[in-house]
Amino acid sequence: MPLPTTETVPAGDYIDARTALHAATFLLDGQLAAIDAVKHAAPALSKGAQRMASAIRAGRSLHYAAAGSSGLMALADASELHGTFGIPSDQINIHMAGGVPVDGYMPGDTEDDETAVAQIAEKMRAGDIVIVLTASGTTPYALEVSRIAQRKGATVIGIANNSGTPLLDLADEPVCIQTAPEVIAGSTRLGAGTAQKAALNLMSSLMGIELGHVYRGEMVNVIADNAKLVRRSLGMVARIAGVSEDAAEAAIAQADGRVKPAILVATGCQLEQALSLLEQHSGQLGPCLASLTSNQTNGSN
Repeated sequence: MPLPTTETVPAGDYIDARTALHAATFLLDGQLAAIDAVKHAAPALSKGAQRMASAIRAGRSLHYAAAGSSGLMALADASELHGTFGIPSDQINIHMAGGVPVDGYMPGDTEDDETAVAQIAEKMRAGDIVIVLTASGTTPYALEVSRIAQRKGATVIGIANNSGTPLLDLADEPVCIQTAPEVIAGSTRLGAGTAQKAALNLMSSLMGIELGHVYRGEMVNVIADNAKLVRRSLGMVARIAGVSEDAAEAAIAQADGRVKPAILVATGCQLEQALSLLEQHSGQLGPCLASLTSNQTNGSN
């Protein structure tokens, strides 16, 4: 039986036969090639992002499910959604085979444990999005999550690094990121892992944009829960509303730290009006500001 691409043994000048500097360059070339592979999956990732945004708008949940290094990539992306885009944490679920490791030990046999999936099935609902990752495309845990998710009426976005694999056949939205053989055979934390991380970043960032949580390239739905982010929020309100930092600070206080309504308050509207405008325009700040400008122009005529 032929090996999947991610398991293929490299031929020729092996990495361990190179000098340290040449080995480092070889590793970096593999990482760059992995990122390049993500470009070919951009259309599928864009569709996945739209599905994710629709689910969040409808009050449904996102589920990330994977094992091993793929699970770590899923964990990294899912854990950033609340802080970066203000996605409610109760709409984000992380399912990692064997659980999230709390030390340097991550057992490998958990990826074969299909019975563990029954414990997470109760959290899935019709209309949810389940993002399943596996470099091989054949991991039993990942496949069982996909089957149960579909039985629950959830949509499966399946990301694999090998074409023609069971996960891609099962998925409602298959995403194949065909990475080259690893420079260290089978070590999918390298090229495949980098490609998965980039793909997840791309998809979740597109989701944030679709939801209106990015305006003029800034994170206008950020959760400002540390000093750095408080300063960033202050700067966003001042820049976008075109007001002083004192006025921005007052608007942020009135809006209880929420950047989008604070920007609208800083432009001159009441908080209730700001919240109403955001609801009318599905959280999109641009149309809200355009509406205020139009009303001000009409009022001056």
